[in-house]
Amino acid sequence: MKKPLAALTAAVALVCSGMTFAASTVELAVVGVITPSACTPTLSGNGLVDHGKLSAKDLNLTTATNLPTARLQFNVDCEAQTLFALRTTDNRAGSSTSSYGYGLGLINNLQKIGTFWISLRSPVADNVAAEPIESLDGVSWRPIDDVMWQSQYLAAFGDGSTGQNRKPIPLKNVIVDLLVDTQIAAANSLDLSNEVLIDGSTTIEVKYL
Repeated sequence: MKKPLAALTAAVALVCSGMTFAASTVELAVVGVITPSACTPTLSGNGLVDHGKLSAKDLNLTTATNLPTARLQFNVDCEAQTLFALRTTDNRAGSSTSSYGYGLGLINNLQKIGTFWISLRSPVADNVAAEPIESLDGVSWRPIDDVMWQSQYLAAFGDGSTGQNRKPIPLKNVIVDLLVDTQIAAANSLDLSNEVLIDGSTTIEVKYL
């Protein structure tokens, strides 16, 4: 738990042969903001996309196999209008067959099972259609390309009122559809002699701005 610390000051004064040296100081400041309101994210279906059991024989041998698109509803409810963004973290980092997607785990700690992509569709913010925007640094924002949400990118919502200088706006409620597209790698690149667990996972975090 972080303890409040306004400042830490150390001073050293030296006097020698009638010569007075100016005090040398260094300051350590710990700062932050405690927001008076909190935001709670929720996902329909407990955030689970279950493709059930797949037969290895039904997978394409030399090309990737696309599984049916799943649609989940994602909600963010805040106690008051709050400036926030969302960030995803791939819990299976390093196992995706696409640099833009999220991993599905590994076979024998080596073979990448496949990937899944998350897309944001039809966002509504405080009962008004909103524009999904993204940023890596939280300063420069742009429309989300193909509405695809990449890992570690901040995603937020604007109303278009700032023109080209896009930026998030304080919101109390956001409802957006998450489309999840899953793809299994070519069968000939995988060891399918035993049952394989499709094990994709990502964490969605509310970041207060």
